Amino acid sequence: MTSSFADDTELDAIAAQVRSSSPLTDAELTPLLHEARRSPTGPAGASLVEHQLATVLDSALARRGRGVDVIDLYQEGTLAAAVAIGEYAGREGAAAGLEPYVARVVGVFLDDVIKREAEQKLADTLLVEQVKLLEAAELALRRRLEREPTALELAAALEWTPEVVEAVGAVLHRARDLYDSEIVDYLDDVDESDAGDTPDI
Repeated sequence: MTSSFADDTELDAIAAQVRSSSPLTDAELTPLLHEARRSPTGPAGASLVEHQLATVLDSALARRGRGVDVIDLYQEGTLAAAVAIGEYAGREGAAAGLEPYVARVVGVFLDDVIKREAEQKLADTLLVEQVKLLEAAELALRRRLEREPTALELAAALEWTPEVVEAVGAVLHRARDLYDSEIVDYLDDVDESDAGDTPDI
């Protein structure tokens, strides 16, 4: 059988699982919602979530290719669905409105997940650019002053606040420390390798 999602074995497995259950009728949903309202962490709530997973998957697939992996969206959406069902049961919502409510809540939540991910990627990109600018400014001022520049001097050169210089500088210094430690580890490996080849004197 041809895969519904090319090269997505895990996604195929999820799709097969969530779509293997027949949708519940309103008559079946009503007592489950009542029980979920009485016992929010009980089996009725879990059953309602399980029967809404196809809705979650559809919401995740509808947002494919927008910067977040579909599996991650599905997992995030599952959590949102559980919260939405608990809220809906607590409000004594009618059975007929459950699926549209879950779809709306999950959709809004996943849109927010995608937005936050995009904002984080942009922030990471901007931080990398700031680190490069700070490193270049440090080098230029060090050559000109023949000493290490202060945070105030770097701030003036870059037209940043001293607080930004210190924050970006902390990132730069952590990166340097990590790079240096990796070199030391490499040298240790080389020394151990060479030790076995050193002839006795």
